[in-house]
Amino acid sequence: MLLAIPALRALRQQRPRDELVIAAQPRIGRLLQILGVVDRSLDFELLGLDSLFSTQADGSEREWPARCAEDLRRATHVIAWVGSREPGFVRRLTALVPGSIVAPSVGAGRPVWEHLLNTVGGAAGARAFRTVLGVPTSLGDEARRELVHLGWRANDRLLFVHPGAGGRGKRWPAMGFANVLESLAALPRLAVVIHQGPADAEAVAGLPEPLITHAIVLREPSLPLLAGVLSHAAAYVGNDSGISHLAAALGVRGVALFGAEQVAWRSWAEHVTPLVVSLTTPDASDVARVTAELTSLLA
Repeated sequence: MLLAIPALRALRQQRPRDELVIAAQPRIGRLLQILGVVDRSLDFELLGLDSLFSTQADGSEREWPARCAEDLRRATHVIAWVGSREPGFVRRLTALVPGSIVAPSVGAGRPVWEHLLNTVGGAAGARAFRTVLGVPTSLGDEARRELVHLGWRANDRLLFVHPGAGGRGKRWPAMGFANVLESLAALPRLAVVIHQGPADAEAVAGLPEPLITHAIVLREPSLPLLAGVLSHAAAYVGNDSGISHLAAALGVRGVALFGAEQVAWRSWAEHVTPLVVSLTTPDASDVARVTAELTSLLA
C-alpha cells in the first residue's frame, strides 16, 4: 500500500471531485487516511470480495454480501490490484462496477511502485506523485513526548534502526547492524532508536545486549505513533519492509537493504539509497558501504 502512494495521488489528480477510498488492512488504511493520502479507508476483509472469486456448487453465481454490494455499487471507479488472474473475478467485478480496472500487484521489468502508477495511467516521471508526506503536528508532538520518556535527549540526533522484516529471507544478519552501529558510536550527539514490530522480536534479540542497553527500544508502537517518531529521525537504516517504506514516504533520509532479487520493491522516494547486500552473512564490504552511507547522512 505504501508503494501505491504515487498511484493514489495520480487518481486524486485525475478525479479531484471524487472521494478517494482505500480498502486495505485497517491499520494501514487508517494510517493513509491520517497522512492525507486518502479520504477514507475500509477494511478489505469486510468487502466480501471472496464471493466474486467463485460460483455456487450448482454453477450459479454467488450473491454478493450486502456490504460488498453497498460499498462497491456506490463507487464510480474501482482499481483492484487483486484477482487479475481469475477471469471469473474480473467478470463479476466489472459487472458490478462497469469500467473497473483489475491489474496485478506487481509487474515484470519495472519497480513495483512504477507498475502500480502505470495501471492508473500515471507518468512515472511526474515528480508531484513522488513528494514526501507530512506528519500532523499532533503526532509529532506525541512522539516527541514518548521518545523523551524513553530517554531521548531532544538535542541528540536520532538514528532509526529496523532490523526486522516480514520474513527471515529479507533480513540482513543482526551482526551486520551491530557492526555498523559500533562504527557509528563515535559520532557526537547520536541516539539510536531500535524498532521492534510484532514480528521482529527474534531480529532484535539477535543484537548484542550492550547495544540494546544503550539504545532506545521502541516496542510495537501504533503506526501513527511510529510515523511521528520517524518524523524526528535524522537517518534511517532497515531491511526491505513496510517500516522502511514508511520512513521513505515521510522523507527520512536513509538506507534500505535488499537482496539482489528484491530490488524491484524499492521505494518511490528518491532520497533513499537502496543497497543490495548479502542476506546470509554480514559481509565486511556490505558493512563498510552501509556505514559510509549513514556517516554521510549524519555528518
